[in-house]
Amino acid sequence: MDVEVVATLAGAAGLVTGLVTALAVRVSERAQRPAAAPAQTGGVPPGVASVLSVLRSSAVVVDSEDRVLRASSAARAFGLVSGDRLVVDALLAMARLVRRDGEIREEEIEVIHGRREGRWFAVRVAPMGTNGLVLVLAEDLTELRRVEAIRRDFVANVSHELKTPVGALSLLSETIEDAADDPEAVRRFAKRMQHESIRLTNVVQDLITLSRLQGGEPVAEPKVVSLDDVVHDAVDRCRLKAEPKDITLAIGGREGLKVHGDEELLITAVRNFIDNAVAYSPEHTRVVVCTRLADGGHAEISVTDQGIGIPEADLQRIFERFYRVDPARSRQTGGTGLGLAIVKHAATRHRGEVNVWSKEGSGSTFTIRLPLLTTSATAKEIPEPATVREAPQ
Repeated sequence: MDVEVVATLAGAAGLVTGLVTALAVRVSERAQRPAAAPAQTGGVPPGVASVLSVLRSSAVVVDSEDRVLRASSAARAFGLVSGDRLVVDALLAMARLVRRDGEIREEEIEVIHGRREGRWFAVRVAPMGTNGLVLVLAEDLTELRRVEAIRRDFVANVSHELKTPVGALSLLSETIEDAADDPEAVRRFAKRMQHESIRLTNVVQDLITLSRLQGGEPVAEPKVVSLDDVVHDAVDRCRLKAEPKDITLAIGGREGLKVHGDEELLITAVRNFIDNAVAYSPEHTRVVVCTRLADGGHAEISVTDQGIGIPEADLQRIFERFYRVDPARSRQTGGTGLGLAIVKHAATRHRGEVNVWSKEGSGSTFTIRLPLLTTSATAKEIPEPATVREAPQ
């Protein structure tokens, strides 16, 4: 009897052990089995957010109810998205059309917010699967359009500037031929031809100079340049233009300032400032050229006139090629419209900058700022400022 009980208990124990072992094996297999991917619930598909974050274009993902599920920082910065909505009607209309027929659409649109200048975008809208999601990509074309407009204006202005003196020379040559028996007329027309040839030479020379400068690279072989020499040479070259209008050219400021750079290029820059001041100043006035120590690391050359001044709306554009505040006056003075653009590029070549202060009826001050040769520690060795004085004849 005792043997039967023991056998029964042993069998039961074996059964329980087997059941426990089988259960443990199943639990272990389930733990090792990979977890199933969660079902999509209408959000952005996995990986899409990572792709959108590296795109250069403004990117927006819109769901079937026109809600924005994902938008890049650029899209929000440009004002294409506010909250969870596309706020540009043209983009919203494109997204709905793409969702309806599944066809990819491309278009260029202009986005205007309030009174600010509009921005142009190249837009591409495409469907994302069958769940109603739509991807909107918008690439900012504003700067490209601006550069293209400048290029068109540049070509048109160059053509006009070259055509005017060439046409005048052709007409004058015909006139001289007809007036061959009148020595006085021949001399008069020949003098006019000389004037037009000088104008044509100036345009071509300014174009060559600007072409050489516009790359933006620093001066290839900089040398130590005295700003005193730059100012005196520039003033000497402008004296003939100032004398007929009885405009006094004065020099002042701090002496002894030196920079690293191209002396001839800096003389050209300052000369263009002075030529501009003389051209837009009335008779019997004064143009002052000053040098100063701006801080421990920069020197400045400024040219101040008592001219007509510049309207505030034009101040941001006066350094553009061929841009003129007063085209009629520019035709009278014979300017090429490239002088201030050359100054800007010359400053860039010297790692400097240009700026202007002006008020209508109160004159203008143009300034070129350049890195100083000396350090702030040795700047104390530079002589004290000199008084403003008329440039020596």
